[in-house]
Amino acid sequence: MNKNIHNLRVDYRKFKLNEKTLPENPFELFSKWFNQILKSDILEPNAMVLSTSSKNKPSSRVVLLKQFDEEGFTFFTNYESRKGRELAVNKNAVLLFYWMDFERQIRIEGKVKKVPRKESELYFNSRPLESRYGALASEQSKILLDRKFLLNKINKLKIKYGDHPPLPDNWGGLKLVPDYFEFWQGRENRLHDRIVYKKYGKNWKIYRLYP
Repeated sequence: MNKNIHNLRVDYRKFKLNEKTLPENPFELFSKWFNQILKSDILEPNAMVLSTSSKNKPSSRVVLLKQFDEEGFTFFTNYESRKGRELAVNKNAVLLFYWMDFERQIRIEGKVKKVPRKESELYFNSRPLESRYGALASEQSKILLDRKFLLNKINKLKIKYGDHPPLPDNWGGLKLVPDYFEFWQGRENRLHDRIVYKKYGKNWKIYRLYP
């Protein structure tokens, strides 16, 4: 084991969180933080870790946030991928945003549902042409014995559909509808601010956690 790992430490001092001055709605705070990130030079500011679970075995991967509103957070994927299959049997999921430059992370828990197909079509048709063909050709999460097979499959689809590949039946948007937010702000001496918004009925309750 590399013992130097023991000495890796950062003392966080950039920002702080005070629950007495925070908005009552967690989406307002998320929007404020996200807009700050968008104005920065962070690569892929909309990258988030999505965690799902099936048969008590969790799995995580990075996906890209493509839309959010006060109903939830939308991303797009193959419904027959591992995450799609897991969400089909267990709709509970967690999102994690981590922005080291701002010493911040946000955990969001909730249930996932499919977005209307029309919404998926609008987003699919806005993607670069090569990305659309990738989605159409990929049998995501299944074993691929040879990359050339995938590329040949894409070429055949291009001959068939030209500049207008159709939205695959097994591809589209998923929206996580949250009932729990945890906003983490790094603080000095590891005494971090952890502010939770938990939904009860239509209302959000705010409280602080030990760091």
